[in-house]
Amino acid sequence: MSADSNEPDLASGASADAATAAVPPAFEDGLYNEDGHLREDFTEAVRAAVDGDQRDELLRLTLPLHGSEMGDLLEALESEERQKLVRLAGDEFDFSALTEVDEAIRLDIVDSLPNEYIAGALQDLDSDDAIYILEDMDEKDQHEVLEQLPFDERILLRRALDYPEESAGRRMQTEFIAVPPFWTVGQTIDYMREDDDLPNRFHEIFVISPQYELLGYVQLDKLLRTKRQVRIEEVMEETVHPIKATDDQEEAAYVFQQYDLLSAAVVDDGGRLVGVMTIDDIVDVIHEEAEEDIKRLAGVGDEELSDTVVDIARSRFLWLLINLATAILASTVIGLFDATIEQMVALAVLMPIVASMGGNAGTQTMTVAVRALATRDMDSYNTRRIIRREVLVGLLNGLAFALLIGIVAAWWFSQIDLGVIIAVAMVFNMLSAALAGILIPLLLNRLDLDPAIASSVFVTTVTDVVGFFAFLGLAAWWFGI
Repeated sequence: MSADSNEPDLASGASADAATAAVPPAFEDGLYNEDGHLREDFTEAVRAAVDGDQRDELLRLTLPLHGSEMGDLLEALESEERQKLVRLAGDEFDFSALTEVDEAIRLDIVDSLPNEYIAGALQDLDSDDAIYILEDMDEKDQHEVLEQLPFDERILLRRALDYPEESAGRRMQTEFIAVPPFWTVGQTIDYMREDDDLPNRFHEIFVISPQYELLGYVQLDKLLRTKRQVRIEEVMEETVHPIKATDDQEEAAYVFQQYDLLSAAVVDDGGRLVGVMTIDDIVDVIHEEAEEDIKRLAGVGDEELSDTVVDIARSRFLWLLINLATAILASTVIGLFDATIEQMVALAVLMPIVASMGGNAGTQTMTVAVRALATRDMDSYNTRRIIRREVLVGLLNGLAFALLIGIVAAWWFSQIDLGVIIAVAMVFNMLSAALAGILIPLLLNRLDLDPAIASSVFVTTVTDVVGFFAFLGLAAWWFGI
């Protein structure tokens, strides 16, 4: 990550004063087009400023941007352009924008910067944002950056990095306000007025023992409405649902959702207060987890839009290989009835319909089941009811489409028998699809395997094999072929 000797110096200094706090008039009507993408003329204006080393113009365009808007801009630029933008902006670059881009772009920028510059920039960030950037760096560069931070910040960040990835300890902010129970409301308010090192935003004051054990909390609005001489222990409430630092971030998101929290205390195994999670962190977690589940259902892992062709091909190869194996299994079933198909070409025309309908029905049920497991809406109390419901849905849809395809097949090939056969096979496969779509995710979840990753492969295999076997087997038996 350390910059090469031939890298240009990072810009800094008084030229930032020339930057105004407003975007040019041409962009006052908004930076985004109707499709929600950054306007091309704005991106081109930034690109021209970067290419021309026009720092004042670049700052005039980018200083007013929110971190998320800067993240969109970075994603719209090429690798060399965004690296140069960060170097040209120098100390004025908002490092929080790096938490708004995907990992590949973040590393592309961070790897181009000197470690001492990164260390200086991290000191201006909330601890959770600093951890978000540090955790993707390799161990050597991470150590060099931490060594250049003030002792207190270094200790807090190292402790957070010791927690497992995607845990509450990695997501928490270590900036919080904690007071002893014997303080008065007046003392607490005076402390907050006089201390310059407070969090930027907070909703509650935590109450702790001399050993930093979490005792309770006081809502900020309640504190402001209470007389100064009242002791904190008289108005504090017991902490509701503290989150362990080692808990998975998805578990933390569930607690926030279940109890409608705006923030929550994070404690270590000894019950000592170590941080706080806020609703903005949880919104990011929910978005990440939902995106992760969607990608896993399609077998593309943690693939990002900025990944290279080789990385994308490698990540998709395994699941495509598994799909090839399952396709061979389905083809083997078809091969068992090759003589039947040779004597009755209509079977070859109709059999993909049965398998395709079953696959789609199974995917619908599986998607509902996987999402219900992820949100914990499915538990031991309602599992049987949901299974029974999905079976009935499969039966009803099976009967409806059996009637429809039966009539079509009988008219198409002028054979009523063929219509009856495909109708029976359709009902059987739609029932199998419903059962596979609900039972396979449940089984994988029981085995502590992620149902979002493996369910689709097994469900489609079941519907293909059952669909082909039911249709061709019934035809072979009925026509005596």
